[in-house]
Amino acid sequence: MLRRSLLRAATAMPGAVVGAALPGLPSPAAAARAGRLTFSWATNAGPLHPHLYSPNQMFAQAMVYEPLVRYAEGGEIVPALATSWKVEQGGRAYVFSLRPNVRFTDGTVFDAAAVVANVNAVLAGGARHNWLAMVAQIEGADILDAGTVRLRLRGSYYPTLLELALIRPLRFASPAVLQTDGTISAPVGTGPWCLAETLPGQHDLFRRHDGYWGDKPALDEILVKVVGDSNTRALALETGEIDLAYGTDQLDGDTFRRFAGDRRFTTAISPPLATRLLALNSARFPTDDLAVRQAIAQAVDRAALVRHVLLDTEPAAETLFAGNFPYTDLGLRAPAFDRAAATAVLEAAGWVLPAGARVRARAGRELRLDLCFVGTDALQKALAEAVQGDLARIGIAVRLVGEDHGTFLGRQKSGEFGMIFGDSWGAPYDPHAFLGSMRQPAHADYQAQRGLPMKADIDRRIGAVLASTDEASRAAEYRWILTTLHEQAVYFPVSFLTNKMVHRTSLGRVPFGDTRYEIPFDRILPRS
Repeated sequence: MLRRSLLRAATAMPGAVVGAALPGLPSPAAAARAGRLTFSWATNAGPLHPHLYSPNQMFAQAMVYEPLVRYAEGGEIVPALATSWKVEQGGRAYVFSLRPNVRFTDGTVFDAAAVVANVNAVLAGGARHNWLAMVAQIEGADILDAGTVRLRLRGSYYPTLLELALIRPLRFASPAVLQTDGTISAPVGTGPWCLAETLPGQHDLFRRHDGYWGDKPALDEILVKVVGDSNTRALALETGEIDLAYGTDQLDGDTFRRFAGDRRFTTAISPPLATRLLALNSARFPTDDLAVRQAIAQAVDRAALVRHVLLDTEPAAETLFAGNFPYTDLGLRAPAFDRAAATAVLEAAGWVLPAGARVRARAGRELRLDLCFVGTDALQKALAEAVQGDLARIGIAVRLVGEDHGTFLGRQKSGEFGMIFGDSWGAPYDPHAFLGSMRQPAHADYQAQRGLPMKADIDRRIGAVLASTDEASRAAEYRWILTTLHEQAVYFPVSFLTNKMVHRTSLGRVPFGDTRYEIPFDRILPRS
């Protein structure tokens, strides 16, 4: 629980101690510290390697490690560990001036040598970073002087700054903790927080980095309790065991709406951060028929899904990306919900409903498809059931396939689905990185698009837009790609994902982060 700050936290220590307090610092099990905010997350933060993925939790990586540049609302790139930069060699090199007087929490100086050491560690990681085109584009990094570093690319790649702003893998650990086998000896970054303690299955404790180069957080500590489900989290908010719930799925819609009606609590919903969608398989019967995909687009009542299942906590989405991302505000609109029009599209394409039947057929084959979702995800299940009901009304039979997460991911990779749930990646990945991944066969988007007659052209144009140096041609390529995917109805956008926030009104001011997985603990201003 948040308490008034009486004493500043002790100087941050470099590593995390598993299962015990750091030497010389009081245990969180002892008298409660002043200036502590208690948060919750479904799992522990993980080892917090800045270059690696699961089980590392992104919100926690962002607390400890910093990038050269940051992403701001609308796609603006602003300084972070780099104060300025310039592009050279026609986009094949970026020269960064590094922020002076920055130290890692172990006292090591942040300089060009630290940047190069981390870049080399990422490049040594090999295939694990294949999903991110930026890593494959990096040829190397050079020390020009202690405060200047050059990043060399194999070719022009316009999203370079956007991908340098990602939470992982291109953030910076102290060179003193980087090991030759690709591991780290302790989670040591330059960020405003350091990991002080972790107890598996119980909590992680972060302390303020008092030597931080930027504005110091007003809070001394962030205690992150491991709370596995939204009902327990809601109860913890009610009883004051936690101070804040923040994220896309931390609380279900009913619970959020209940807190919104309680004057003891402040609630807020962020601007669109990513897209909740269904991908339709253009290479698998019967969604290989454009008419079927177009009919689905008109027969599913998106407004009802948002109102009755999502409980108005996410705005309805008509396009693959929200208009607040770069190059995406194109004026595209989804077809209006209209069962009669959807039925007419199917009839015109030869899908007829035999007398007394409930399922349409053409050439002896019934109009049946599988809709795949994660079986333990109650929200996906509820959305799937609503979609199933809507499509049954126009003669499309939908079999719901709810499976464990691993099997679900396997279907995304293999293309064994008619329709399947997915999300776009959000800022700063959207649109460029999400489009780039569409060229990889291991992604559901590739599998969904594989049957499109212009798939090769889509992939070629994605490659061209990522390498473009001319702003006008880049915008034109984005327009063609996004318009084509829209017209081919290979996606059914459901809603724009948002972060939802609930905290006691007495806490103070809690802003939203600029991206989905960055929680701005350092900018929380508690009431005195």
